[in-house]
Amino acid sequence: MSLKPRQVDFVSTWEAIQETIRGVITLDHVPRTVWNDRFSDVYSLCVAHPEPLADRLYTETQQYLADHTTQLLQKVQADGEHNLVKNYFHVWSQYSVGSQYLHSLYLYLNQQHIRSQKMSDAEIIYGSADPSTTNQGEQMEIGELALHVWTANMIWPLGSRLVKLLLEAIELDRAGQPPTIPLEAVRGTILSFVEVQAYKKKAHLHLYIELFEDPFLNDSGEHFKRDAALLLQEKDVSMYMERVKAKIEEELFRARRFLHASSLPKVAHRCELHMVADHLQFLYSECQNMVKYEKKKDLSNMYHLLKSVPNALVVLVDTVFDHIKNQGLSAIHNLQGESIHINFVENLLTVYKKYKELIKEVFKSDQNFMGALDKACNSVINHRPNDGRSPCRSPELLAKYCDTLLKKSSKGISEAEVDEKLSESIIIFKYIDDKDVFQKFYSRSLAKRLIHQQTQSMDAEESMIDRLKQACGYEFTSKLHRMFTDMSVSTDLNNKFQAFIKQEDIDLGINFGIYVLQAGAWPLGQAVVTPFALPQQLERSVQMFETFYHNRFNGRKLTWLHHLCQAELKLSYLRKPYVVTVQTFQMAILLLFEKTDALTCKEIRETLQLNTDQFKRHAVSLVDSKLLLSDTEEIDETETTLRLNMDYSNKRTKFRITAAIQKETPHEVEQTMNSVEEDRKMYLQAAIVRIMKSRKVLKHNLLIQEVYAQSKVSFAPSVQLIKKCIESLIDKQYIERTPHSSEEYSYVA
Repeated sequence: MSLKPRQVDFVSTWEAIQETIRGVITLDHVPRTVWNDRFSDVYSLCVAHPEPLADRLYTETQQYLADHTTQLLQKVQADGEHNLVKNYFHVWSQYSVGSQYLHSLYLYLNQQHIRSQKMSDAEIIYGSADPSTTNQGEQMEIGELALHVWTANMIWPLGSRLVKLLLEAIELDRAGQPPTIPLEAVRGTILSFVEVQAYKKKAHLHLYIELFEDPFLNDSGEHFKRDAALLLQEKDVSMYMERVKAKIEEELFRARRFLHASSLPKVAHRCELHMVADHLQFLYSECQNMVKYEKKKDLSNMYHLLKSVPNALVVLVDTVFDHIKNQGLSAIHNLQGESIHINFVENLLTVYKKYKELIKEVFKSDQNFMGALDKACNSVINHRPNDGRSPCRSPELLAKYCDTLLKKSSKGISEAEVDEKLSESIIIFKYIDDKDVFQKFYSRSLAKRLIHQQTQSMDAEESMIDRLKQACGYEFTSKLHRMFTDMSVSTDLNNKFQAFIKQEDIDLGINFGIYVLQAGAWPLGQAVVTPFALPQQLERSVQMFETFYHNRFNGRKLTWLHHLCQAELKLSYLRKPYVVTVQTFQMAILLLFEKTDALTCKEIRETLQLNTDQFKRHAVSLVDSKLLLSDTEEIDETETTLRLNMDYSNKRTKFRITAAIQKETPHEVEQTMNSVEEDRKMYLQAAIVRIMKSRKVLKHNLLIQEVYAQSKVSFAPSVQLIKKCIESLIDKQYIERTPHSSEEYSYVA
């Protein structure tokens, strides 16, 4: 064929095209040669000379489609109402495919004539115009035109009747009754409301929503209300939730069978609205019991139903929080005995693991419930008995628990188990508010383990400190690291001291080793130094070490903490020799019996210059171990005489007598707490000065907020304590109140 424009007889050409359109739109057989000829005819009309006939072709095609759909409308209605949906679906199935073929036949008209006039996709999507509207005089591509004509001539005249029949068919399906309309026709008819506007770039679901979806959802809503009312009559929450859950799944399955995918969340929402949200109080009525008795299946169902309803989970979350908190408090209530710290930590961990697993299993690790677990654990672990008047003991007990695991005395437990338990103890540590209190107790127990060589494993010690550093930062563990450094430095210092006395050819008569510890790094304090007259057997060793040390480090002062030292004595006065490890004061008492078998308590105390308390503690420990015998039941300084037990025997030839000495006394606990209070004041004052130096001028409330934010990593200070620190700094002239406001402070440079 020639591509040159030529004169064309429109009437005869249109008659030929119209005949082919009839075959295409009804899916009759159209031979390939006829198809090619009509394709050429469309081209010829679009480029006709002297004037293109494209607009006339478009108008005639539109009129043909209008006439054709009008005839189809009569055909669909001819068999009565009961066949309306089936007939509609039949002709739609044919027409929708035929319109696609027709679109291909008019390819040249679509591409060269119509598209050149159309708005761009950007104008359609971001503008307010709708390209499908004909009143703007804009032509549509033939495939779109065919669907537009179908909408106007078929869907709108039949719409309300079709929807009524479709809703009845779906209601029959809900009731489980045999369908009066083929289900394929129901689905196909509903989806036709989407497909006729699929070509639109904007609001392509508008017809589907307006004509079918809205009435369907309203009709479904009434159905859900009726179902809920019937189920509520049985007054069984557990059964109700099972039925509602099944109902939602059933409706979603039905929606997948019949509706467009966009309707699925709307169907679920409408079901949840009328069967869950409208009856929250009924569901909440059993919430307490379900949580109390931990009915996992019921709780899972309740969570599944409530999670999609805005704010509906709040009551369940609060109930779970209260339950976990009560279980936690119950687990640590009235703990007594020597193993209170072990029971405290392990009971709390049992509660934590149990409810973390329950939340994972039942509530799918929902953050709302994980938050409730955290909040409950925080409340339990930082609980203050006696209405908040007593201090929280969690930091102290956790530190003792770690001490028990890290000491050599922890028998019957492997290194792997120790490491696992220490790792789990960090769970409890993270919830503790007063982390600085834990640090004090932990550092005291660590100091004792290192000094008395009671550490089970240095690797375990360092691993625990690394965990604490990860949780709280380097500053929190800096002193603990320095303690380890001191131990290694002391080992090196001992080697050099031994080399010194060997070089000087000095015989001390005893094996003598020391730890030189930094006063600022170790929680030992000079306030606890006890008066003590050194036994003559040790005097030379102490003097020689002081000479050696001062020669190497001029200007440093050594303070001897005899109460932390220990010694090994060989007992040679019994039937067989024993080696006993004792504390320094115990050693000093025993050494007094080298030349006598009996001494009065008064003589011993005056010779050693010990205070009454220290003397009594160590004398009792020696009597209890049966190395010494007392002539009175209670040791009295003026009346009691102590004598060597010449008949002493022990299955072990090497043993220690230090257990009573290493226990934490109430006085030491009180001293630790007082130390914490002093440290807190210094920490807060330093924080206030840092903040004021940076900000220069700051209002009272903002200063308190910033101080609290900086200190909450280690402890939660009271507003009263912060105020006291502010007043103290005003007295020290670090800060001052501004002249124009008593609620504002300025930094004194």
